Amino acid sequence: MFYEYALTYHMPLNELSLYPPSRDRQAWEALDETWKKGAVELGRSYLEYAYSQLSATDFLDFTRTGNRVRYEDKYFARRHALDALVLAECVENTGEFLPDATEPVLDLFACETAAILATVSYLLGEQLDRFSPLIRKRIRHELETRIFGPYLSRHFWWMGNGEEPMNNWTVWCTQNVLLAVFLIETEENYRRRVIAKAGRSIDYFLAEYGEDGCCDEGALYYRHAGLCLFNALEILNAVTYDHFADLYREPKVRNIAAYLMNVHVQGEYYVNFADCSPVPGRCSAREFLFARRTGNRDMMTFAARDFMNGLPQTLLLPAENNLYYRLQNAFTVKEIFAYTDSVAEKPVGYADIFYPSTGLFIARDDIYFLAVKAGCNGDSHNHNDTGSFTVYKNGFPLLIDVGVESYTKKTFSPQRYEIWTMQSAYHNLPTVNGCMQKDGKEYGAADTQTRFGEESCEIRMDIAPAYPAEAGLNHYIRHAVLMKGKEIRIRDTFRFTARTTCDTGKTACDTGKTACNMAKTADDAEKAAKVILSLMTYEKVVPARQGQDAEDGALLEIGEKGVMCISGGRVVKTEEIPVIDERLKTAWKHAIYRTLIAVDGTEAEIRIY
Repeated sequence: MFYEYALTYHMPLNELSLYPPSRDRQAWEALDETWKKGAVELGRSYLEYAYSQLSATDFLDFTRTGNRVRYEDKYFARRHALDALVLAECVENTGEFLPDATEPVLDLFACETAAILATVSYLLGEQLDRFSPLIRKRIRHELETRIFGPYLSRHFWWMGNGEEPMNNWTVWCTQNVLLAVFLIETEENYRRRVIAKAGRSIDYFLAEYGEDGCCDEGALYYRHAGLCLFNALEILNAVTYDHFADLYREPKVRNIAAYLMNVHVQGEYYVNFADCSPVPGRCSAREFLFARRTGNRDMMTFAARDFMNGLPQTLLLPAENNLYYRLQNAFTVKEIFAYTDSVAEKPVGYADIFYPSTGLFIARDDIYFLAVKAGCNGDSHNHNDTGSFTVYKNGFPLLIDVGVESYTKKTFSPQRYEIWTMQSAYHNLPTVNGCMQKDGKEYGAADTQTRFGEESCEIRMDIAPAYPAEAGLNHYIRHAVLMKGKEIRIRDTFRFTARTTCDTGKTACDTGKTACNMAKTADDAEKAAKVILSLMTYEKVVPARQGQDAEDGALLEIGEKGVMCISGGRVVKTEEIPVIDERLKTAWKHAIYRTLIAVDGTEAEIRIY
């Protein structure tokens, strides 16, 4: 019957239009509101959907086991997601639910995936071709479509143009594009154009680095910034017969190479500010090779010993995403072992240092380690931490910088500074008249001065400009001193521009006098005091065992690791902060603590020993 009908129709065929396409906005907008709302909500639930991967093993499961459900469950789930996203886009008509496959985006992961695939093709090309020539053909097609073409034809912010701010993305992506281009057979003319563009991007990256070589993103990000710069240079040298080798003698490049050693505290700990963790991981081959290229023997020794202390993890780098880094490790391990034996008794020459580009001050002796951050609150991966300090004793963290929790959408949104780890009140800093520090380059330290000597090292700065006008500060001088072999002193002195008002609505005490007398409880004291110092510690702060004050202040013990003497202020309370975030757990194995000190007058001093 159907066949007969098909044979007897002789008129022109019509366009199929059972239902209107998305471009018929009047038809789609006239649909039931409840259905439309539900369709959009369902579509949004799939915006970050992790699509199941369908493998050949899954496909063969039925013929091998007779089970068809395991494959179907994955297959149908992908269809459900696609259906929901398409209908949501038909309702909204904004492009929100449609990825544009014709406009590949070169981001960190796309570039790194390209480098991995190119390395696989380079290492196992003949074996892959024997298995199936389609594998490398597919790799090449994807690289040409998603990396090679877009790299030269489009502009992404990380490439730089002299005006856009750069960060680790620039050299990280550039390194991986260079790997992909030169590990796969590509045309000479194309390669030369890539070298030129890569060189320009690296110049933009270096232009934003201070001559001192300090990474304002910290030790963790150094491995995605300084070390990616190194690998980009290595690739360029490899394909140009060391044409770029002279650049390793540039002071800025040499300073970048040495940075990691300078911010090393002891063992697994490093100086950390901003989003950096105090435990950013052990050295691998890259740190050692960068030091060798720049002729820094101390850095080579440091990197080699840190590598050895990280064994067995540093041997194979099982948690490393980049295959090329693992390859570097494989071909450098013998050299590291031999070098470590040759310098077994050689001490590493750590130096006291100040990085003016970021305001980072570091001083150390055989017992104490003091780091203070001046600078501003406009760094990459910034926390509002101008003037904050960290203290280690015998390699153990006493006063700490917490670091950052696992990244979320909020971390890089306008609500970033609603996150507690980003706020100055959760750093070793004062809260002034209820005001925390503000974010932005305009909020930072002024009149920073440093002095380094054999017996003591010190930094002095005014951190009042890091606070909003509502704080009412005329100045707030923070003066930090390491008395070598003795103690660390943090002295704060401040003045207000005018009388301020307590939360109670009454006029606060005159400048130079004690905090509001209305404070009856710890909570009242916290509200009434003009200045509340926050002290973040790894161990709980408790009154000293002897149960009495020192001659010049209150004695407090930081667990069993150190002692603080507080002059000019009173402990309001100590809070325990559980460490439940997985990223924080890598640095802090138990709860951390926040002690609040109400400053009585216009100065206070903390001695740590």
